[in-house]
Amino acid sequence: LIDRSKRGLTYVPQNLSLETTILDISYNYISELQMPDILSLSKLKILIISHNRIQYLDLSVFKFNQELEYLDLSHNNLEKISCHPTLNLKHLDLSFNPFDALPICQEFGNMSQLEFLGLSATQLQKSSVQSITHLHISKVLLVLGDTYGEREDAESLQDLKTQSLHIVFPAGKEFHFILDVSVSTTVSLELSNIKCVLDDNGCPYFENVLSKLQKNSRLSNLTLNNIEITWNSFFTILQLVWRTNIEYFSISNVKLQGYLDSRDFDYSDTSLKALSIHKVVHDVFSLPQGYVYKILSNMNIQHLTVSAAHMVHMVCPSQISPFLYLNFSNNLLTDTVFINCTNLANLKTLILQKNQLKELVNIVHMTQEMKSLQQLDVSQNSLMYDESEGNCPWARNLLSLNMSSNILTDSVFRCLPPRIKVLDLHNNRIRSIPKDVTGLETLQELNLASNSLAHFPGCGIFSSLSILIIDYNSISNPSADFFQSCQKIRSLKAGNNPFQCSCELRDFIQSIGQVSSDMVEGWPESYKCDYPERYKGTPLKDFQVSELSCNTALLIITIVVPGLVLAVAATVLCIYLDLPWYLRMVCQWTQTRRRVRNVPLEELQRTLQFHAFISYSGHDSAWVKNELIPNLEKEDIRICLHERNFVAGKSIVENIINCIEKSYKSIFVLSPNFVQSEWCHYELYFAHHNLFHEGSDNLILILLDPIPQYSIPSSYHKLRALMAQRTYLEWPKEKSKHGLFWANLRASINIKLMGKAAEIN
Repeated sequence: LIDRSKRGLTYVPQNLSLETTILDISYNYISELQMPDILSLSKLKILIISHNRIQYLDLSVFKFNQELEYLDLSHNNLEKISCHPTLNLKHLDLSFNPFDALPICQEFGNMSQLEFLGLSATQLQKSSVQSITHLHISKVLLVLGDTYGEREDAESLQDLKTQSLHIVFPAGKEFHFILDVSVSTTVSLELSNIKCVLDDNGCPYFENVLSKLQKNSRLSNLTLNNIEITWNSFFTILQLVWRTNIEYFSISNVKLQGYLDSRDFDYSDTSLKALSIHKVVHDVFSLPQGYVYKILSNMNIQHLTVSAAHMVHMVCPSQISPFLYLNFSNNLLTDTVFINCTNLANLKTLILQKNQLKELVNIVHMTQEMKSLQQLDVSQNSLMYDESEGNCPWARNLLSLNMSSNILTDSVFRCLPPRIKVLDLHNNRIRSIPKDVTGLETLQELNLASNSLAHFPGCGIFSSLSILIIDYNSISNPSADFFQSCQKIRSLKAGNNPFQCSCELRDFIQSIGQVSSDMVEGWPESYKCDYPERYKGTPLKDFQVSELSCNTALLIITIVVPGLVLAVAATVLCIYLDLPWYLRMVCQWTQTRRRVRNVPLEELQRTLQFHAFISYSGHDSAWVKNELIPNLEKEDIRICLHERNFVAGKSIVENIINCIEKSYKSIFVLSPNFVQSEWCHYELYFAHHNLFHEGSDNLILILLDPIPQYSIPSSYHKLRALMAQRTYLEWPKEKSKHGLFWANLRASINIKLMGKAAEIN
């Protein structure tokens, strides 16, 4: 298809593809068509060149377009054509051109496949159609020019063989024509532009044309378009058609004038099954409308349509009506229509679309007497429902209900027919479907588009649902198990919702992939992310998110397990390398250096004679003499020992006190032996004299061997507290750690003394 319509072209475009089969160059300013314009388009089948300015055409320009089947030259300025014998079209439209005589060439008789023929003329002659009378054409369109009627041959169309005939009379011209339109082969007849308002006696010419239709026993469809007549003529025409063989009568675009005289309408001897009256205007406001409604309501036909007619009411038939179908759409009907009407017991379809209906309860009561009603359309009204208004006794046989484009809310689900199968509620104000709704087990098709729903309806309420339309709502995270819970769904239309592309939506997308592609209507083009902003506009089929980010348990495992493994590995490594011990030693050394810096140096140097006083058990003397003392004194550290510095003749307590006072630090070598020896009594004594109090900085505890808490006598509570609260140096068994141990210990007692070591006097 190449579409070059409405481009302002003045000539046929060049350099078109040789594969072109359809070319549309309508609505341009092309004034001529020549062979070189389309010579190369050997595969052209359809050419639309309507609404241009072509004045002359030689059909031989198409002799190299042997596959051409469809040619539309309507709405041009053609006055003459030259024919070509080789064309064999299926569709030829020359209508709405200023031809004087019918543009029918002798060669048209060879178009054995011709299905549609559009013609224009200002005069008709029976001889003009002789060349095509042997053809059986499906439809003929004949447009009569403005000057038609001056030389008229009433029998000019009688030899045509066509199933459908559409005649367009001159617009705006009073109908004074005698053309016989009762073509014997015609099944469907359409007459346009009927104006008859000047004759006080009605419309005799047109009535005469209609009366001749009785000759054609095959005619079953009659359509009248663009009619301007009086009210009296309207019902006269209706009565004339009533007595023919016509079964389907349609009148559209009607303008009625004048007043209506009361008359009886004869409903007998009719073949009419359906009457359709569409788009009626009238300029009389004192019209006896009740009379009009009475004639219409008592018609003994099966189908009646009166739409766009400004009708404000319709009365109930006076007796049981044969109506099966009533269409009163686009009128001004209110809730009072057909109230308490018991004579529409046969009615199966009622359409009240686009009226002034407001209370749903009134519509419910209206249908209650329509025992056979199966389809009801009350869309495009202003219907509301209030639960306080009571129950909804719908017609029990109602199967299809259209209440779209109203102002209904969630409560409407409590007022639905018990056997409903098809329900249309799109474009209302529904936010959710009440969970306690019952009685909708038979519902098969549900349209909830253009509402404010946030979730898919569950199929627990609608157990038979097979078609769901829920697009243009507020659904962001549709349920992933929808297709599992709604096993009977065979069609879902849920596009154009504000989908939130998240982990929840990922599961829904996966569920779509598990069903038939035909089941999800509009997929994937109508299903796009709305937020987060970074995904906005992304088709759902292209939305990707990892399993790790959506599975919380997996995410925790992925983070925690490696962390635990790393922690265990670090712990094992620390234990293996004994890093905690090294860290404690470095920490103690650092703390000791900081405390030393905080005490004024002169104050310390003024009273101290020793760097440290050492208290230990006799059982640990070997370690003290072989390890502790040599490693301290080689660095010029003065040590106070009881066997070396105690003064003979003085009590042990007195010597201990003097040694502690003259020493910068007091070192206690703790071990199980220490607890069990006499020295423990001395340490206990020191505690009684506040030498072992919390917060003192002159105590250094060396744990030579571990001391179990249970081995410390309960009376030595101070020792227990000190070991629990204070940091002590632990003697490492590994020789490689001894260097750091001695450095840490020396740092904690290293201070410059003023005097020299001497015995305590």
